[in-house]
Amino acid sequence: MAEMAVTVALRPCSGVSPAASNHRRPAAAFSGWRALAPAATARLRLSSPAVKVPRAASSAAVEDGSSSNTDTVPTPKVIIDQDSDPDSTIVEITLGDRLGDLVDTMNALKNLGLNVVKASVCLDSTGKHIKLAITKLSTGRKITEPELLEAVRLTIINNMIQYHPEASSQLALGATFGPEPPTEQVDVDIATHIDIYDDGPDRSLLVVEAADRPGLLVDLVKIIDDINITVQSGEFDTEGLLAKAKFHVSYRGKPLIKALQQVLANSLRYFLRRPTTEEASF
Repeated sequence: MAEMAVTVALRPCSGVSPAASNHRRPAAAFSGWRALAPAATARLRLSSPAVKVPRAASSAAVEDGSSSNTDTVPTPKVIIDQDSDPDSTIVEITLGDRLGDLVDTMNALKNLGLNVVKASVCLDSTGKHIKLAITKLSTGRKITEPELLEAVRLTIINNMIQYHPEASSQLALGATFGPEPPTEQVDVDIATHIDIYDDGPDRSLLVVEAADRPGLLVDLVKIIDDINITVQSGEFDTEGLLAKAKFHVSYRGKPLIKALQQVLANSLRYFLRRPTTEEASF
C-alpha cells in the first residue's frame, strides 16, 4: 500500500489530549485517566512473534540542541489509544518542552511496517504534546496485535531516551534501554491496582496500574486471553515508572460476572506482584 503524506498541525492544547474534550470527565475512580470512546470493532489478538527493539544509543549520539539540561526533568508520557479513532492507532508523546520533531521515531515506526498518516503538535502549560495517527502499511488499518503495539511503545521510548537521555532515569524502561537506570524504585505491592467496572450491557471496563517493564502490554493481554476473556479495545499509558491500562473486556459477548472478575483480578495481581518473570516477552 502506498504511503500517505504526513500532515503536521501546531495548535494550543485543550488539556492533555484534544480528543478528550468531547467526552465527559470520568468519575473520581478514574482521576487522571481519560474517558474512553465506544470500543472499536477491531479486537486485540495475540498472533505475531515478539519484535526486538534496539537499545538506545549513548548520550554522545544526542542531536545538538535536542536535550535540555535543566535541574527538573519532566515526567515522560507515552499514551497508546485504541479507542478514539476507528481507523488508526493514536499515540501521544509528552516530555515537557523537550521533544523535537520525532523524525527518527517516525522512521523507526516505518521499519516496523507502520505508516504515520497524520501528526499534530499542541502546546499548553505542561509543554509540547505530539500526537501521531498510525496504521499498518499492509492493511491501512489500525494495529490489532498486542505484540506490535508493545513494539511501538518500546520503539518510541527507546528513541525518546536516545535523543533525551536525561529521561532515562525517569522511566522504568531506562534500566533496559537507557544509559541511566531509574533513580527511584517502585514498590510493586503499593503500585499495583486492579479494578473492574460494569460498562454497559455487553462489556466491562478493566483498569490496571502497575510498575512498568518491557513486554507488559503483551503479558497483560495474554493473561486475560488465557481466561478466555476477550479484549475489545483499550488504552495503554506509560507515565514515568508506571504503566496504566484500560481495557474493554467481555466474556462471550457479556460483561464479566463477579466470580469471573475475581478470577481475573487475582490472576493479574499474582503476575504483577512477582519480582521477576520466568519468561520475558522482550
